[in-house]
Amino acid sequence: MSVAKKDYKRITTKSLIEMKNHGEKISMLTAYDYTMAKIVDTAGIDVILVGDSASNVMAGHETTLPITLDQMIYHASSVVRAIERALVVVDLPFGSYQSDPKEALRSAIRIMKESGGHAVKLEGGKEIKESIKKILNAGIPVMGHLGLTPQSIYKFGTYSVRAKEEEEAEKLMADAKMLEKIGCFGVVLEKIPADLAEKVAKSISIPVIGIGAGGNVDGQVLVIHDMLGMNNEFSPRFLRRYLNLYQEMTTAISQYVTDVKSSDFPNEKEQY
Repeated sequence: MSVAKKDYKRITTKSLIEMKNHGEKISMLTAYDYTMAKIVDTAGIDVILVGDSASNVMAGHETTLPITLDQMIYHASSVVRAIERALVVVDLPFGSYQSDPKEALRSAIRIMKESGGHAVKLEGGKEIKESIKKILNAGIPVMGHLGLTPQSIYKFGTYSVRAKEEEEAEKLMADAKMLEKIGCFGVVLEKIPADLAEKVAKSISIPVIGIGAGGNVDGQVLVIHDMLGMNNEFSPRFLRRYLNLYQEMTTAISQYVTDVKSSDFPNEKEQY
């Protein structure tokens, strides 16, 4: 059954809570630069995540770990300048919040002041509780991230599905409830069993955004380069490609090369 959508001129953290309460799914995509963010925002996305996945898709690193706070601020400020409607959530990068709550607060403040972002996202549960509380106490909205947490890839050793075993599933549920209790406005669940994700979404009042977590959560997020088919090397089960831009772009560029080499471009109508 379709749900009537409220016409939000500007998405806020309060808007997302209302959407969950009204049964309206939340759409979320990544963006890392002005041009892409403007397209994504114009298309009607609810939330833009300036993800530390920029480390992979923009810089070519194997993991999200190398990206710095300065680089995240650069990407986030580029995105913020483009948007008119979407809520902009910015990842705190690895090393900027795990060791010390005071450092976590300093990092979050820098993102908010220097980029103009609307909220920050942190990976982890009770291990980073004090860092999250410190940020929240400063009036900065926080989104949590549980399940597969890419910043901890060397701890897990794999990008496989998380929380399949009872003990880890119980911890994830407890962490989700803790994030709600201390004041987070939402949580991303990445690559966990769909049944568990559904239970989490039903057990807490804040929105649950899934990536590889099934359809019975409050919204979905994908990396823009993956869903547009710009990256043809990444094909997890949860990914739906809406375009094959890799092929379309290489075809167009190859045609440009051919036209330049043959002196077909520019023609008489394309010159002054």
